Amino acid sequence: MIDTTHLSTQFDEDLERLRSRVLEMGGLVESQINLTTKAYANNSSSAVLDVLENDRDVNNLEKIIDDDCIHVIAKRQPTASDLRLVMSISKMVTDLERSGDEIKKMAKSIRRIQERDLAVLKTTTDVKHLANVASSQLRSALDTFARLDANEAKTVIDADDALDKEFKAIVRQLITFMMEDPRSITTALDVITIARSIERVGDHAKNIAEQVIYIVEGRDVRHTESDDA
Repeated sequence: MIDTTHLSTQFDEDLERLRSRVLEMGGLVESQINLTTKAYANNSSSAVLDVLENDRDVNNLEKIIDDDCIHVIAKRQPTASDLRLVMSISKMVTDLERSGDEIKKMAKSIRRIQERDLAVLKTTTDVKHLANVASSQLRSALDTFARLDANEAKTVIDADDALDKEFKAIVRQLITFMMEDPRSITTALDVITIARSIERVGDHAKNIAEQVIYIVEGRDVRHTESDDA
């Protein structure tokens, strides 16, 4: 006779390992955006290099977690809430990897700015605040996943609107700056690229929070108004 208790314990361990690796990957991505913010605020070329180097670790974790998801589905054949968890983890990992790509894009733009001048950097301190907000949103989204807290996940989703508005305000500021000083256009465009990437990290955090609601409540709240979430 098959020991179903033993099999159940192994399955639980597989799921817990999946969750732990997602949180590890999320922590690395959060660390990356914080390091990039430091590079931007402090004109640190070494921090930029660290971000570009660490991106490989994010990509490697994506591959590991993808393989784990395939293994769990093939071997354990999960159903109901367990299947929702595995499928949602697969989507979360994609959002985390894309966040890593956006952060890498930020680092490259910062490196280009550092090779020119810091004039625009000094006039756009709001970018640092935007990055801190996005980092906080990502941390909150990961926390809702760790605790499977659907109510807090809804708060993360609602917070995305404020980040979008702040991004648009920065773009307006930079457009004004470019009109006043055309020599700054190239650097200002790089700063817009940085701000856009930060805003997209916030979007990915929102996506993770949406997956938490799906795991807990079985509701797909993607592409709906936040008030409906």
